[in-house]
Amino acid sequence: MFGRVKRWLGIEGVKLELILPEEIPADADTIDGQIRFYSMNAQTVKKIRVRIIEKFKRGRWKNKLVDEYHLGEIELEQDIEVPEHEYVEIDFSLPFTLAKSDMDRFSDKNIVFKGVASAAKLLKGVNSIYRIEAEAEVKGTALNPFDRKVIKLV
Repeated sequence: MFGRVKRWLGIEGVKLELILPEEIPADADTIDGQIRFYSMNAQTVKKIRVRIIEKFKRGRWKNKLVDEYHLGEIELEQDIEVPEHEYVEIDFSLPFTLAKSDMDRFSDKNIVFKGVASAAKLLKGVNSIYRIEAEAEVKGTALNPFDRKVIKLV
């Protein structure tokens, strides 16, 4: 009985880990990575959702605004058997498109405008943080395993 409750809650169940490159070129349109599964009990993963999110911050102190933008998402719907005490790795390719602000488009025109736009962003406190999230739906569990990693676009 206790083992069944632990499996339903995902305790000793499937663990998910994202394996990604540390830096990704800003002009790339896909991110290639792997998802590693491990479990103490044999279980089946039914679906995996991977997405990239930009957390866009601007302003300072009381005027600070934060928005999140979904830049890309994929769903892998396949049954993946995860045997007990073994690693299973799945490759994925996540397509995405960066959201560019008016200031970003202005800075892309030439090198002089790029310096002006960078100074304006610094003064306004503009910052973007990119992260990739993965969540797996496991057969017979209520709580799904997930992982998130912050990536750097260069």
